[in-house]
Amino acid sequence: MADDETEAAPLEGLTVLDASRVLSGPFCTMQLGDLGADVIKVERPDGGDQTRGWKPPTYGDSEESAYYLSINRNKRSIAVNLTTEHGREILRNIAADADVLVENFRVGQMDSWGLGYEDLKEDNPDLVYCHITGYGETGPYSERPAYDLIMQAEGGMMSITGEQGREPVRVGVAIADIAAGMYATQAILARLFRREFADSGGDKLDISLFDSIVAWQTYMASYYFGTGDPPGRMGSRHPTIAPYQAFPTKDDYVVVACASEHIWPRFCRALDREELVEDERFETNEKRVDNREELDAILGAEIEKYTTAEIVEQLQEHDVPARAVNDMADVFSHPQMEARNMRRTMSHPTVGEVEMPGSPMNFQNGQTAFDEHPPGLGEQTAEILDELDYTEEEIAALRDDGVVR
Repeated sequence: MADDETEAAPLEGLTVLDASRVLSGPFCTMQLGDLGADVIKVERPDGGDQTRGWKPPTYGDSEESAYYLSINRNKRSIAVNLTTEHGREILRNIAADADVLVENFRVGQMDSWGLGYEDLKEDNPDLVYCHITGYGETGPYSERPAYDLIMQAEGGMMSITGEQGREPVRVGVAIADIAAGMYATQAILARLFRREFADSGGDKLDISLFDSIVAWQTYMASYYFGTGDPPGRMGSRHPTIAPYQAFPTKDDYVVVACASEHIWPRFCRALDREELVEDERFETNEKRVDNREELDAILGAEIEKYTTAEIVEQLQEHDVPARAVNDMADVFSHPQMEARNMRRTMSHPTVGEVEMPGSPMNFQNGQTAFDEHPPGLGEQTAEILDELDYTEEEIAALRDDGVVR
């Protein structure tokens, strides 16, 4: 391949039927769309995806929900009433030629409509069917509804997020939903790989928010398994590394990461406190963790003499990892954003120019897609029905009957 040639996006030619809404499913299908799949988003005619109404904030002076726009690029929208038999027939027709279906209805809902995996695989045995739920399809809580806040609490995340002795705090984004969306994407790609190279047909995938948030506990779960003691909230501190945390400065905060024994002496020199290197209380990371309170008091008193800009510069001069705590304005004016193409712009028919984070998936010879604006409700209904060989008269009749919008 010539240097100036670029392959198509990796999933170009695949069709994904997205019967999900809110965050976990749409985040998954947006990633598949970024990878080049044709994502057909199925929405209710009366309002569509709930997040269309989650405002303020809206995008600029428009009426478009900023939440909805953030996770629905690279998709086409068809508004179909699945409570009608004609609406369910439309979904079956799309699913018959689709590669992937993603849905996050309650357990049993799609089956009750005759749209479950066992129903759809009769016409399409190669279909990869991904069901995302709060608790999974099995177990005593399988039929309970779930929200990210509940998952972060019940799944343990809030027990380790926040400051010691203070109220629990959720992670600032809906991390259980996003974790489930990422695991769903990973499982879908794995199954597609198996389908293509082992000729094994499709499969039913069962992904839950609860499982995902628990899996993301990783080493914190291992600390519990290893000691029998549940880890608690430590603010920005790390349970097994010190210093590795935020410190107040004269005007804000700085985060410092002494993640190896090689960094600790440089940190001490940067603060003009080289005697701390020989202090038996702090000579190893294990001892610094054991004597964390004394260490924090000493370091805090030194660091608060500086502004954030001053201490960051001084620490970086000594090759110590240290940064300010950026807000969104800082992040999206960051020079690394431009260098990595992570601040992207696309045209939208009602908003104008829409800015959003780019995709972190990069390929030397391929590319991710960034072609389709987040669609309006039912924006491509007629287009998709035409692809299914519905006539103009049939489409008009379906609209009149409230089956589509």
